[in-house]
Amino acid sequence: MARPRTQHSAAEAPYLELLARGAPAEEYEHPVLRARADGAPAEKVAALESGKLLALRVRGELEGRRRREAELSALYETAHDLAGLRDLDAVLQAIVQRARLLLGTEVAYMTLNDPVAGDTYMRVTDGSVSARFQQLRLGMGDGLGGLVAQTSRPYVTDSYFDDERFRHTRTIDAGVADEGLVAILGVPLVLGSGVIGVLFAADRRARVFEREQVALLASFAAHAAVAIDTANLLGETRSALAELEAANEIIRDRSGVIERASGVHDRLTELVLRGGGVEDVADAVAEVLDGAVEFAEAGAAPAQAVDRSRADGHAVRHRDDRVAAVSAGGELLGALVLHGHPGLDPVDQRTLERAAMVTSLLLLARRSAGEAEQRVRGELLDDLLDAADRDPRLLRERAARLDADLDVQHVVLSARAEASETTPAGQETADRRRLWSAASHLAATRHGLAAARDGGIVLLLPLREGGSAAATARQAARQLGTAVHHAVTVGASAPVPEPVTRPGSVAAGYAESRRCLEALRLLGRTGQGAAAEDFGFLGLLLADSRDVGAFVQRTIGAVTEYDERRGTELVLTLEAYFACGMSPARTKDELHVHVNTVAQRLERIGRLLGPDWQAPARALEVQLALKLHRLATAVDR
Repeated sequence: MARPRTQHSAAEAPYLELLARGAPAEEYEHPVLRARADGAPAEKVAALESGKLLALRVRGELEGRRRREAELSALYETAHDLAGLRDLDAVLQAIVQRARLLLGTEVAYMTLNDPVAGDTYMRVTDGSVSARFQQLRLGMGDGLGGLVAQTSRPYVTDSYFDDERFRHTRTIDAGVADEGLVAILGVPLVLGSGVIGVLFAADRRARVFEREQVALLASFAAHAAVAIDTANLLGETRSALAELEAANEIIRDRSGVIERASGVHDRLTELVLRGGGVEDVADAVAEVLDGAVEFAEAGAAPAQAVDRSRADGHAVRHRDDRVAAVSAGGELLGALVLHGHPGLDPVDQRTLERAAMVTSLLLLARRSAGEAEQRVRGELLDDLLDAADRDPRLLRERAARLDADLDVQHVVLSARAEASETTPAGQETADRRRLWSAASHLAATRHGLAAARDGGIVLLLPLREGGSAAATARQAARQLGTAVHHAVTVGASAPVPEPVTRPGSVAAGYAESRRCLEALRLLGRTGQGAAAEDFGFLGLLLADSRDVGAFVQRTIGAVTEYDERRGTELVLTLEAYFACGMSPARTKDELHVHVNTVAQRLERIGRLLGPDWQAPARALEVQLALKLHRLATAVDR
């Protein structure tokens, strides 16, 4: 039975080398051809043929994964472009270029509808060499693009001029012929329930577009539609801002009250545009209204006044204060409270209400940005936990965009909010949300990662210089517990060196941190943080790696080092003391020394190990460490 395995191993060896250096497919024939030319036995040739087929299949899988990673990266970059949209032309050009590159076509282009002219026009091209083609204007419903727009579905033609499914026109056919296009794929740009244009990928030769390529082009089309819609909204917003500024010029000519309203509007607009915070809005309104303004969280604001303000849509009086609810989409976010102003003129009241609206927009923007970053951090950590074969270069680039460095030593933490048996289910859900928010904030401030997993939270935090996994766990338990106003238990792994180059170690660290978390809960130490090293000899079972030497050093290292420095026999005394049932009298007989000598040695041991070294749990650890030390010493000899 050993010979077939050896023969197969020899047959697979050349193909492993070809896979390792990414050789082209035709080179996979060379081992078979050489074997035949050398007159190799039929069994060896057959084994090489089998190895070739298997290697080609693996090569195809690897190429497919690399292609998918490139596609996802391109889609992510496109989404990133949309998030920072400044120039619509540049974003659309980048989308068309990426579509052409990833689909491997010679030409890619985009047409958009012109509602005023009643036709469609060429918006962006990439790879085109024909001026006539680039300047085409098409009638609604004409050509392949017309068919795509009418059906709102992708269409592909292997040979444009031979395809009778759509209406040919002389203008379109002349432009296509001038460009030399043969195979064309078109997908709709859908906005709402309508089609606003078509994204095309084309070749100057016959080809077949695969289903994955159609789906990829459709994804780019969806991004393009979002970019166009966002640009339209930005244009409308700029127009609205321009109109408001024009109105402000008129208002400045009126009474001083109206001028104050105009001033606060300008300040609020400036705050929004430069990314100011809620406190900045409160300070600006306080200065204009000559009073103290504070933002109160939903639970801290006067409930009855807030309810009336939400129902009326206006600021309401509450004793000597004015309260304006801050809400969005039916969700109460808090309230702006103007202190010491029971009476307000209509313009000042409208100023307070407008500030509440701006505050809600800022809070929603902050939440959206935070959720997006949390999601991206969670996805990267999920990949480190679940996909050990990820390309380290891509992982490193993704981490750099989040200001995280996966080339340094990290520690994996598992955290869980503790709930009593009487805690309502709704409260448990709220506690988990607060824990997730607090953990995400901790990960962002510590340049780490966080993700929700297995009913709790997993964090990957860089280990500070001079710090330990146990100290990191305790600190995280305190910070998270303070943030959620609830006991949070945290288990830590041993340090994980360079997670980017060893993603599998992150999953192993997560398993170890969960074992530590469950051990804390079983031992009744909820609300604390610990690593395997904190559990004494139990840590040897909890840790992913069994570091016996570290356990011995932590437990009796002070005694062994004292013996080495002073030439004493404290370790021998300890062994005899425990062997004699912790009886000093029997110990002195075992060692053949005076009982006072035993007492002096035990006193010295107590100073080295601490006053609780004879407590049952601690004594058990010391005895185990002594036996492990004795075993290690015997092995070394």
